[in-house]
Amino acid sequence: MIDIKLIRENKDLVKENIKKKFQDRKLPLVDEIYDFDIKFREAKAKSDSLKAEKNKLSAEIGNLMREGKKEEAEEVKKKIALFADEIAETEKLETEYEEEVKKRIWVIPNIIADDVPIGEDDSKNVDVEHIGEPVVPDYEIPYHADIMASFNGIDKEAAGRVAGNGFYYLMGDIARLHSACLSYARDFMIDKGFTYCIPPYMINSSAVNGVMSFEEKEAMMYKIEGEDLYLIGTSEHSMISKFKDQILKEEDLPITMTSYSPCFRKEVGAHGIEERGVYRIHQFEKQEMIVICKPEESEDWYYKMLNYTVELFKSLDIPVRKLVCCSGDLADLKYRS
Repeated sequence: MIDIKLIRENKDLVKENIKKKFQDRKLPLVDEIYDFDIKFREAKAKSDSLKAEKNKLSAEIGNLMREGKKEEAEEVKKKIALFADEIAETEKLETEYEEEVKKRIWVIPNIIADDVPIGEDDSKNVDVEHIGEPVVPDYEIPYHADIMASFNGIDKEAAGRVAGNGFYYLMGDIARLHSACLSYARDFMIDKGFTYCIPPYMINSSAVNGVMSFEEKEAMMYKIEGEDLYLIGTSEHSMISKFKDQILKEEDLPITMTSYSPCFRKEVGAHGIEERGVYRIHQFEKQEMIVICKPEESEDWYYKMLNYTVELFKSLDIPVRKLVCCSGDLADLKYRS
């Protein structure tokens, strides 16, 4: 989530960033946030002032009672009652204005890095490096799901009967290969000094807000009916939220963790469910890496994690290419990708 201080101090920068991401429909929100924030701070200042006056009068009652001035004390009590009503009304406004700010600020995109290429969609992403050369055999490469099926390693038809489209059974050596890949990635990151972690697979709404936009949440996450819980779409959200509302000691940084989790996604929207293969599906597993560090070290850690990813592929003799995502292809909360 973008810092409200930035909108208070530099609305034009926030608006320019929105334009770079081709989200002009969000431009009016910046002025609305600015105006509601002023109203919120005015209401809070008034509320604080009223509470201070009320406390002062409450102390006065004690003094009057000790002096035996009961009638005067009763008059002061009546004044306090009036203050209580005004405080309640002011606090109500304070809460309403704060919610109006939050509702809008959660959809404002993060400020992107200066070197992010400007473009509307993934067709403008920049291909920067190829590591390793793909082997092109002299025969047609079978589709990945067909290769799995040739080992009797996948059953999407049965999964469809049990759970519907977007699920699969993995079996035999294909299931073992799946587990081996996760174990290999886990140990690879542990060898880099990361602490292994298995996080909660459900998180509440306060953990979701701020780590993804409302649109992304609605398109991706499964809500548990009747509870303030969501199935995680990625362990990143569960891992980042581990540090929510915490004050960390500088000497404990950086905190580096690698996490395993199943992931659950609706896959609503333009991409949708991939009918034939096992890429865009409702349930899958993955290994993540998370770093909590000082702001001035974040660029270094970004590139370290990028290089670890490339190194993982190289260690498996899998060719890999690096793409720089353009502004329009960046998720709202991303600085660079």
